[in-house]
Amino acid sequence: MKVVIFAGGMGTRISEESHLKPKPMIEIGGKPLLWHIMKQYASFGHNEFVICLGYKGHMIREYFMNYFLVNSDITMDLKTNNIEVHSSDSEDFKVTLVDTGLNTMTAGRLKRVQKYVEGEDFMLTYGDGLSDIDINELVTYHAGHGKIATMTAIQPGSRFGVMEFDDDNTITRFHEKPKESGAWVNGGFFVLKPAVFDYLKDDAD
Repeated sequence: MKVVIFAGGMGTRISEESHLKPKPMIEIGGKPLLWHIMKQYASFGHNEFVICLGYKGHMIREYFMNYFLVNSDITMDLKTNNIEVHSSDSEDFKVTLVDTGLNTMTAGRLKRVQKYVEGEDFMLTYGDGLSDIDINELVTYHAGHGKIATMTAIQPGSRFGVMEFDDDNTITRFHEKPKESGAWVNGGFFVLKPAVFDYLKDDAD
């Protein structure tokens, strides 16, 4: 099953680094965040990716265009431009890179890669989020309920300490940054049927 990854956003919430590079290319442990996301999917046997490019998309293109050589031991003949590869640590990824526009909205980006996932269920995620989710369990759940879309949901931890009061406004309980805030939010991992494209406007901006 193919994996579509949104990698075209501006990254305004981490602008200190994202004004130099797209957010998915910010490194963790010497590897781009995008690589870690792809590695997670590949660990469950899913290694075909369609990446939706936008802001500074050329940097993502260059990364993958050079990926094999950068991760290989090679001998180069500069006169003939021949390259002999001795060994390689490249990942077993098949990557399709698609320019989905600079200011295109989320639905528009997905619509623009329709032809690359036509006729089959596919997975979708963002290029700025990591998780310990069991990908294959998510796929199995999706296959079992028969709906067009499956979305993960999480309860994020509170950013602040939580207080409870009695009728006299006396604090009766204080819980420092509880792990679950009570609200459910988009967890960022989806499985979709091709019918989802019927609900998207043509090349919507």
